[in-house]
Amino acid sequence: MPRRHWIALFGGLIGAFMAILDIQITNSSLKDIQGALSATLDESSWISTSYLVAEMIAIPLSGWLSKSLGKRRYLTWTTLIFTLSSFLCSLSWNMTSMIVFRAMQGFSGGALIPLAFSLVVQLLPIQKRAVGMALFGITATFAPSIGPTFGGWLTENLSWHYIFYINIPPAILVITMIRYGLEDEPLNLSLLRKADWFGIVTMAMGLGCLEVVLEEGNRKEWFSSSFIISLAIISAVSLVYFVINEWQHKKPLVNLRLLRDGQFAMACIAYLILGMALLGSIYVLPMYLTQIQRYNAMEIGEVLMWMGFPQLLLFPIVPKLVQYIKPKYLVTFGFVMFGLSCYVNTHMTADFGGQQMILSMILRAIGSPFIMVPLSLVAMKSIKLEDTPDASTLTNVMRNLGGAFSIAFIATLLDNKTREHLAHIKTSLPSVSVDGWQQLHQQQAFFIQAGSDAHTALQQAQASLLATMQRDAAIMAYNDVFLMMTGFLAIAAVLIMSMKD
Repeated sequence: MPRRHWIALFGGLIGAFMAILDIQITNSSLKDIQGALSATLDESSWISTSYLVAEMIAIPLSGWLSKSLGKRRYLTWTTLIFTLSSFLCSLSWNMTSMIVFRAMQGFSGGALIPLAFSLVVQLLPIQKRAVGMALFGITATFAPSIGPTFGGWLTENLSWHYIFYINIPPAILVITMIRYGLEDEPLNLSLLRKADWFGIVTMAMGLGCLEVVLEEGNRKEWFSSSFIISLAIISAVSLVYFVINEWQHKKPLVNLRLLRDGQFAMACIAYLILGMALLGSIYVLPMYLTQIQRYNAMEIGEVLMWMGFPQLLLFPIVPKLVQYIKPKYLVTFGFVMFGLSCYVNTHMTADFGGQQMILSMILRAIGSPFIMVPLSLVAMKSIKLEDTPDASTLTNVMRNLGGAFSIAFIATLLDNKTREHLAHIKTSLPSVSVDGWQQLHQQQAFFIQAGSDAHTALQQAQASLLATMQRDAAIMAYNDVFLMMTGFLAIAAVLIMSMKD
């Protein structure tokens, strides 16, 4: 294999790493950006939502556009737009401009992820493909693991602007590597003219609206909001028409006929669950450490690094194991380890902090490489080379959708279960808990000693007890979330194990 192909491949992987990193990198810095742009909490949530919506629309378009414009030209243009929009994000003067520039960034970044995956399959000979999949796996799992930490560190030590400046040097490197490593392909304007425009419009409306529903649904109280109801209807109708059109079109935007292959269809479901686990755990862990343990961004980063850095040691081993062990057994092992990492967190208490989470982080770090590399091989086993861009699009869309479903589901489950557990604690406390009354009287005595009168001390003691009850209810809700994630990962393990060899 020519050296320049390896250079092009690494250029594509760096681009995908940047795009995935930028999904999470703003999460630790939302308060700073919100303050700087004088925005409300609801408005600042759109910094992530706009990126994800645009990325979700761009991923299915990437296969068609790379064929029409040529991979070299398309990757160069999208990386240029990604760089420009990153710089514009740092110059945002209000929340509207930030949301527009983040959408531009997401749309261009969305193309970089599936194209990196396609380069692995199209540039590497079959015997080197597992190595390429391992490299892609590092970008897909390591980038979200360090995103919030890296963003928090940049914001604390420099300013929030640097979470966008940081994209510029690697983007210039990506363009240089792609220009050197890939052949220039001629423009195929006939593909642009004869494009599946109905498919493009219905896909953009369907996936875009679905992503907004999933991201904003919990904040808007789901179907009590006319905004969410309207978007859900538009999404459902658009996606139904999109699926019908794609099955019937001679040259569809996304070749859904690939799902007739049972092996590939089951692999897509596994990708959906992988996305739920990957992005779901990265969403819920910082939230738990912030809400319950009062950790700052750097302290959260010190915990999450146990989930990221051990993967770097394991990824080089996996391609060698693939030569001796069937990929489906490796994927099953990966899902079991990931499931165990979530199960370890189903018995958390108020004393369960960063140190106690290290075991679950390491278990997850062990599991992730065993899923990413062999699952790619399982999915692509019977896919023809010319169908690789479509297959890559489908697997990436499924992983992103899994993440969106997971975040929406977790946010709703946390709210509902916290209320449910709090109600249960409140009803059981007066009648059965002697400890509760003793704690109330001890707190009252403490506040009296601190100088409060008896009535005020009682109110303060009741408020303190209520805060403790709310914290315990929230911890129980987090335990429920991790149990739910364990269940989904167990389903994925069984699904992969049941595949034919």
